[in-house]
Amino acid sequence: MPSIIDLRSDTVTRPSETMRRAMAAAEVGDDVYGEDPTVNLLERRAAETFGREAALFVPSGTMGNQIAIRLHTQPGQEVIAESRAHIMDWEMATTAVFSGCMIRPIPTDNGILTWKQIEPLIFPKGGAHHAATGLIEIENTHNLAGGRAYGRLVLDEILQGAKDRKLAVHLDGARIFNAATALGTDVKNLTRGFDTVTFCLSKGLGAPVGSMLVGSEELMAHARLYRKALGGGMRQAGILAAAGLMALEEGPRRLHEDHANARLLAEALSHVEGVSIDPNSVETNIVIFRLEGGRSAPDLVARLKERGVLANAFGPDAIRLVTHLDVSRGACIDAAEVLAEEIEAGVGTSAL
Repeated sequence: MPSIIDLRSDTVTRPSETMRRAMAAAEVGDDVYGEDPTVNLLERRAAETFGREAALFVPSGTMGNQIAIRLHTQPGQEVIAESRAHIMDWEMATTAVFSGCMIRPIPTDNGILTWKQIEPLIFPKGGAHHAATGLIEIENTHNLAGGRAYGRLVLDEILQGAKDRKLAVHLDGARIFNAATALGTDVKNLTRGFDTVTFCLSKGLGAPVGSMLVGSEELMAHARLYRKALGGGMRQAGILAAAGLMALEEGPRRLHEDHANARLLAEALSHVEGVSIDPNSVETNIVIFRLEGGRSAPDLVARLKERGVLANAFGPDAIRLVTHLDVSRGACIDAAEVLAEEIEAGVGTSAL
């Protein structure tokens, strides 16, 4: 068994030796002046991959999302999103700070918004009481819904409804390549119709840092200004972009392995007494399960760490596991055994 099996997130991956060599050899320039050839190449490749006119390299997915929100809204408007969306809970209220907007959260059972849920909560401009809706935001895959993926039919209905209402739609596609892999399609098809899309190079694709925002040339020109306003103007960033190029070109090919490993963990956990999980709900590389019988998630996470398995607790009884390129199938089998032993052995009191 490896000394550490890190299942906290796919953000913990480390660049391979080949990627490190590419970074060391990268041709660089000043990206704020638009003179870094490796960044420029990465942006062209990203735009081509998603069938868009242009792309922008940003340090993080959070920055990409917040730039997109600023592009599409005016201060005092609302952004519709699923209630567990990343922009709602994990981006430091920047929607309010930077764009002057509130988020209108919509709870769902499985993380998948539908037009039927969205439409009644759209408020037009000029109302006497309600803030106007400025943007609809979709997260695919949905992180805290266990990596669930939106299919094309659901997205088409949302996009058509938004178009009829003259509303922009932004896609937080941090793990959109995972969604495309699970659905047997490509990202160009799966993201068709969105006004802007962000995706991460630094999660399952394996780059050490960086995300992309894609859209029209006009929007990306404005986005570049907002990136600078947020402190995201980088200089000789080609060192990072070289890793991003490798991640974009090679990373998607092996995501099915992560999905298979996540399903392995889910299947194993479904046979453990005191665990609530439906293996059929595990579509990509994220496994979220709940503990029953008063078992404490934080307590279990602490005991797992002592045995070399790292995981994250979400609340008193939920735990998230994320598979990635630095965790082999053998490591997942080992982790499943440790999880079963510790869950069945320890009965704690739920954290308050």
